[in-house]
Amino acid sequence: MIILSYITFYIGIFFFIVSTVGVVRLPDLYSRLHAATICDTLGLGFVTLSLAMRYGISIESLKLLFIVALIWIANPVAAHLISKVAYNNKLPTAQGKFIFDEGEK
Repeated sequence: MIILSYITFYIGIFFFIVSTVGVVRLPDLYSRLHAATICDTLGLGFVTLSLAMRYGISIESLKLLFIVALIWIANPVAAHLISKVAYNNKLPTAQGKFIFDEGEK
């Protein structure tokens, strides 16, 4: 169980590193937001799963699962709101195009 805990912990750390690189390297808000929300949610899920395995069945594990549930709800909602504000303010993509211009001629 300890080895599986370490494996899931390092998988979570890998997702956090990928998220950080994605936020730094990707060109526009929409792709950065995508990298941040998916990788952070997966990274936190794996790290807290690792910690829950280390604690075993206890109140601490239950608290960790509640934290994961809150992040799984809050992270996509926050990303949706940020992208909606960017869309409403006509923030262009990296190519200089607006998302809503593709249907217009």
